[in-house]
Amino acid sequence: MKTAVQSDAKSASKSASKKEARTAGSAVGKTRANRAVRTPGGLSVRLDVRALTVVVLLLVAALAASVVLIGTGDFPIAAGDVLRTLLGDGNAGQEFIVNELRLPRVLVGLLVGASLGLGGALFQALSRNPLGSPDILGLGQGATAGALLVIVLFSGNATQVTVGALAGGLGAGLAIYLLAWKRGVHGYRLVLVGIGMSAIMTAVNGYLLTKADLVDAARAVVWMTGSLSGRDWAQVWPLLALCAVLVPLVLGNARGLRMMEMGDDVSYALGVRVERVRLLLMLSAVLLTAAATAAAGPVSFVALTAPQLARRLTRSPGPNLLPSLCMGATLLVAADWVSQRVFGADQMPVGVVTGVLGGVYLLWLLVIERKAGRI
Repeated sequence: MKTAVQSDAKSASKSASKKEARTAGSAVGKTRANRAVRTPGGLSVRLDVRALTVVVLLLVAALAASVVLIGTGDFPIAAGDVLRTLLGDGNAGQEFIVNELRLPRVLVGLLVGASLGLGGALFQALSRNPLGSPDILGLGQGATAGALLVIVLFSGNATQVTVGALAGGLGAGLAIYLLAWKRGVHGYRLVLVGIGMSAIMTAVNGYLLTKADLVDAARAVVWMTGSLSGRDWAQVWPLLALCAVLVPLVLGNARGLRMMEMGDDVSYALGVRVERVRLLLMLSAVLLTAAATAAAGPVSFVALTAPQLARRLTRSPGPNLLPSLCMGATLLVAADWVSQRVFGADQMPVGVVTGVLGGVYLLWLLVIERKAGRI
């Protein structure tokens, strides 16, 4: 009997020691994955090495895709010649094609993708729902309604359409926030109100199209598809200025957003002004989404898929704001390359390509979740 008890005790101690070793190993792995960097001013910053690596790789991929995209078209240009032209060493023809025709389109694509990726990550974090993206919440439809009002009722020019899209997106965002407010804005109410707003705005857009004449209706349908065709420097500078203001503001509040994922009560206890941070970040997300829609039309699925793909690559909890931004820019530039290379230049709008890719991704995700037994 004593021998059996002693053997059981030894086996229990061995299993306990193995468990402790595994726990220590995982702790060491986490320590290696997250490193603290101390600045000369005494500020300590914790870096997620894997997330930083993903960001760097996505930036490289986005820049490489941009160079290839600039060289794609009826007059193909080699990547080396594109780089030399961007540095000011190209001939007159190459400088005109690159700097005046193709570079603005690529820059708009990068900025629109980055804005949608960051806006989607913010909405998904604020609603605590992977479906809480501008596509689902009705912000894109609100911006579309504002643009259609200008096109159908006033036959406005490109600048007026941009202003109308911004006003429509801001109005839809404000309406969603006010309708979802009840001693604060919570995720499930935000998603439900957003779905209702999306349905209303879709009906309004359909009604406006029925009241438009043939020319305005054709123009509106082209804009509603989402396209980077014909974009020039007039679309680059306003979007670049907005991103230069909002991106640092959002990243500066990333710590508060991460704490808010633990719940409002815990966030209050940790010193986070929950409603102030939520309103600021939601306003930033609405502006980013509305500005992106105004510049390129309602490009679908980028705001929905970019944060999810970024999270799968980083394997990191939290909103993953910077990886989502880089993923959105990479996705949209790659989709624009596909639309030109596979279907011919300007024959397939980029919004159609992102819609197809997003639908395939959702179906794949549904199959994976079903195999895992989670649905």
